[in-house]
Amino acid sequence: MITSCKAHAYIESLKDVCGGEPVVAGTRIPVKTIINWIKMGKEVDEIVAMYPNITHAMVYDVLSYYYDHKDEIDRLIAEGTKESQLKLTEGEGWRKQSYILTRT
Repeated sequence: MITSCKAHAYIESLKDVCGGEPVVAGTRIPVKTIINWIKMGKEVDEIVAMYPNITHAMVYDVLSYYYDHKDEIDRLIAEGTKESQLKLTEGEGWRKQSYILTRT
């Protein structure tokens, strides 16, 4: 099932793509990914160069969608950040144990 919004022609949510999160239409690029690039200071031209299958209009539609759904996208970004942090630290136990063994 594809859910798209008439106000945002370049945004869709598909149950089988990215867990139903909003993505750039016809891609698997989540809206939150583009927004993260913008928050890190990337320009629209740079984002289009990074993703050759999207256009300037698509990126601007992502920005428009973000401001219309800011709470939802900010929540998805926060959840993704927490998940990334957990993945980065889940293997830390063996490092600490290894450090202890080499210090004794």
